[in-house]
Amino acid sequence: MLDIAWRITYIRSMVRTVHYVGMDFDTYLRARLVFGGPAYYHKYMDARVYTEVADDDLVVIGDPTFHKYVWDASAVPAQFTD
Repeated sequence: MLDIAWRITYIRSMVRTVHYVGMDFDTYLRARLVFGGPAYYHKYMDARVYTEVADDDLVVIGDPTFHKYVWDASAVPAQFTD
């Protein structure tokens, strides 16, 4: 029984964040069905994407165009950042 508990704990510790970059709402919803979460939404490809993505995270890119101004995500609804 201890072995099973350890495996579950280990698997949960390996959870990666999925970053959805440069896509509209409908595209995000479709991609979320495929790639899941936990998720973080980036409206544009900007410098924040490069600083917030960890080595084990997954990045799903809709529009790869780089924006030189950083998008303020402070008003993003919780449904995009669970």
